[in-house]
Amino acid sequence: MGGVGAIGNRLPFCKPVTIVSSTLNPSESDIMPTTILVDVQFQRTDARERDASLQELRQLIETLGWKIAGTLTQKMSSLTAASLIGPGKLEELSALVKAPPEVDSVVFDHELTTTQVRNIREATGVDVFDRPAIILEIFHRHARTKEAQLQVELARLKYLAPRERIVGAKERRGGGRGARAVSESFHELERRQVRDRIRELQRGLDAVHTEQVERRRHREGLSKVAIVGYTNAGKSSLMRALTSSDVLVADQLFATLDTTVRALQPETQPRILVSDTVGFIRNLPHDLVASFRSTLDEALDASLILHVVDASDPSLRSHIQVTREVLESIDAGNLPSLLILNKIDAVDIAQEALLKREFPDAIPMSALNPKDIEALHERLVRFFLDNMTQVDLVVSYGKEGVLAEIRKNVHVLKESYDEKGVCLTIKATPGTLTALKRRLAS
Repeated sequence: MGGVGAIGNRLPFCKPVTIVSSTLNPSESDIMPTTILVDVQFQRTDARERDASLQELRQLIETLGWKIAGTLTQKMSSLTAASLIGPGKLEELSALVKAPPEVDSVVFDHELTTTQVRNIREATGVDVFDRPAIILEIFHRHARTKEAQLQVELARLKYLAPRERIVGAKERRGGGRGARAVSESFHELERRQVRDRIRELQRGLDAVHTEQVERRRHREGLSKVAIVGYTNAGKSSLMRALTSSDVLVADQLFATLDTTVRALQPETQPRILVSDTVGFIRNLPHDLVASFRSTLDEALDASLILHVVDASDPSLRSHIQVTREVLESIDAGNLPSLLILNKIDAVDIAQEALLKREFPDAIPMSALNPKDIEALHERLVRFFLDNMTQVDLVVSYGKEGVLAEIRKNVHVLKESYDEKGVCLTIKATPGTLTALKRRLAS
């Protein structure tokens, strides 16, 4: 049960950087890694919120494939700077770790400082993780596209770099006269290389973001719906049902991180594009929110947001609040939205009636029910039709590309020809009309 393990293969620093830290890698053997949860209960925290947060952390740990051996709880009125928990509880935690069955780590449902991690590790002799570290590791494992991998590595590096134990020259060379000065030079060299790697990752993300902006420019004016919501609320299931796509569906937190854009099926005229965004969670590490800004921009770029909630989850109200806060943080809080009470088939009649009274404008449904999907499909089509304006346009000869795009993506009511070009009567959304007029004027 060592306290540290190399992560050079996990965070590709520029060589010869040697940074060591507790590893979140699963065991190479068939033995499931085991951990103890530490729940610090502050008097000012609502009991239901605290219980929901702890249950969420359990789900996060289970997503990593770890076994939870037990939970240590301490009620406190204020933080303890040295180890978050008090000295007596720290001794109790150390005894729990050393008692059978042996555990590999402890996980706190709070963010820990570098000093706290070091002190707890010294007292227990095992790896010490906090909630952000667990979330970052899940994101790391589930990132598939280049963009997601860059975003996650940048967030992990910003989080881990200040918390790592830098191996100094004394440890490498066995000490000796001048070891301290040499150690400091190595320390500064490695810190500089970490900063260089962060800049390199940021440049890579900027390039990806430029490509995304260009792709979104080509979709400018199209009817777009963004699916947002708390992780594991059923967003991917809804995306799959609405678009007949092969989007991954798994009963895990953050099963998918990458934005997917597909056309609503059966296809409509004009086409409606549907995008699935990364799930939200309470206390999402700040660097992850910042890194995934370009992904969340899909929501900002939408004409309509489908806010998906797991109707069967007792914490659905706090989940709604978390999602709304994230949308506000990216300036998408005022966009038109529909609240989807998903998994309504898992709710009893009394609870369903209560939810309908509390959220009268919401759509209770199940993403697994074809009739519910058909009704939502009709609702989406009606939303865009109701927001369309009828106008007359003349597409001059020579702009065949724009004409083909109109015929493909816009509802054409009438088409004729004269000496100026193709005369069209169309129905389109304000955004589509703005984009078309800009292209016709260019």
